[in-house]
Amino acid sequence: MQPESISLSAVPVPMLLLDNETRVVGCNIPAQEALGKSARRLIGLQVSDIFSPKVEIENLFARLTPYSSVSDHQICILATGMPVSLHLGCHDAGISALFIPEAARAEVEQHAKRHEMAEAVARIALEMAHEVKNPLAALRGAAQWLAEQKDISVSNREAVAQMLLGVDRIRDRIDAFLQVGPRAQVAMEMTNIHALIQDVIVYQKGIHVYRVFDPSLPETLVHPARLRQAFENLWQNAVEAADCSIEWQTRMAPLVHLPGHSGQVMEIRITNDGRMVPQELRERLFDPYVTGKSRGSGLGLALVERVMVEHGGRVSVRSANGRTTMILHLPIKQLEVPLEEQGKE
Repeated sequence: MQPESISLSAVPVPMLLLDNETRVVGCNIPAQEALGKSARRLIGLQVSDIFSPKVEIENLFARLTPYSSVSDHQICILATGMPVSLHLGCHDAGISALFIPEAARAEVEQHAKRHEMAEAVARIALEMAHEVKNPLAALRGAAQWLAEQKDISVSNREAVAQMLLGVDRIRDRIDAFLQVGPRAQVAMEMTNIHALIQDVIVYQKGIHVYRVFDPSLPETLVHPARLRQAFENLWQNAVEAADCSIEWQTRMAPLVHLPGHSGQVMEIRITNDGRMVPQELRERLFDPYVTGKSRGSGLGLALVERVMVEHGGRVSVRSANGRTTMILHLPIKQLEVPLEEQGKE
């Protein structure tokens, strides 16, 4: 049973192992969390004791063969009624049953699309750096040389000054856009997330700031400067939108599983009590140049999205009942100890 335990622990979505009588003989942590039952209470149960309707489940097993897997998207968890997709497959010791809550599947697909957009924007930004910045620098150099000539007329000097201002504005816009571009591989550092949040909180007259921090959160491996940029953008957005309060909250997120990460996940929330995000903007809020503000570049949340992609995390928004919350899910990672160092004091 040991190899099965190892494979179960590596699966980041809820999974049950069944015997040939469709009884549970093993389960991973995500399955226990999704079903609200411990392994001790799940082992020995029939699948029909966990999922419904019974007829759909019986039909699913009737179609299962040793050579192919089967799926059904019309199943729900018996205790809660939550819809799930149930996927069955045969293995040497019995049957594997992987189930994905429909809400979670929709969210995963939405984040996957946003990550694809972030990667596309990154490629555009990188091309812009090569195609635009070099000739722009040459243009500025020529304008600067003209401005330094002693025999230039007053009117021409004013025209050159306007050229320099225009070039600098273009350069600033490009630099801002490049913030959502790809970053070179940089060394990550073990960082206290709470200290990073505290650094970006600046007193704002008329706004009360509440901190609800989980003191048990461990330090995690991140790029502090980039993550601080993301926090600063979220803080600035919250300040601009808030009526009178902003709340930062941190906690563990045991029910959240990030692609490519099998360990723990932390959740960071920043909530304000100001105006709602328009419904038509919510799905596109993290795209470049999309903003609900009358002023602003529309790149702040695109940068947050990019930083979360770099860290293997994700960001989402909830806006209802007079409160808007930005939710970050960040994988908790530790420094890898070289094999030669393991076992040393």
